[in-house]
Amino acid sequence: MTLARSAAFVLLAAAACHGGRAAWIEAKALLAQRLVRHAWSVARAGGGDARPWPWADTYPMARLTVPDHGVDLFVLAGASGRTLAFGPGHVSGTALPGEAGNAVLSGHRDTHFAFLRQLVPGDVVVIERRDGLRLSYRVSARRVVDRRAGEVMGETPDTRLTLVTCYPFGALRPGGPLRYVVTALADDERPLRLQPGGEDQ
Repeated sequence: MTLARSAAFVLLAAAACHGGRAAWIEAKALLAQRLVRHAWSVARAGGGDARPWPWADTYPMARLTVPDHGVDLFVLAGASGRTLAFGPGHVSGTALPGEAGNAVLSGHRDTHFAFLRQLVPGDVVVIERRDGLRLSYRVSARRVVDRRAGEVMGETPDTRLTLVTCYPFGALRPGGPLRYVVTALADDERPLRLQPGGEDQ
């Protein structure tokens, strides 16, 4: 049985055992990150835009960790609804994670970006790119905005991460008019470059 078929079987089994939309979403999100982790390893070894399963229309482009909160996620290319079902996504047209400008990442409040509610100013968020560059950011602000607030996606002269999810947390209905936004500014420290095996150089 191929990896993709095994993944599909496990997803269906999890949904059948647990029942309900919430269990299905959570099982899919957890399993997808495992498959994405494998694709990330392939990409870090020089495999290019490695797709986590044959029919995927996305690929892992960065790794996001928050050491103080035990967060370790892979950021996918694009932020369409089908991409966000499998992990946080990079909003096209914004700066790439780890580069100068405003890199906007979006994720679901009930799965991958549920941790945003725990972040406070001063918390460290780390982005690792496929080329091994690792950049540290510090949370500087949290706010709730209208989903139409264009400044969230706007260009900035600094290097920052903007993490966005729906608000309020715990709402039963998906979507809604509000967004929870966490801003993290890049530290002034020299970026670290990692060896393909993951060790600091």
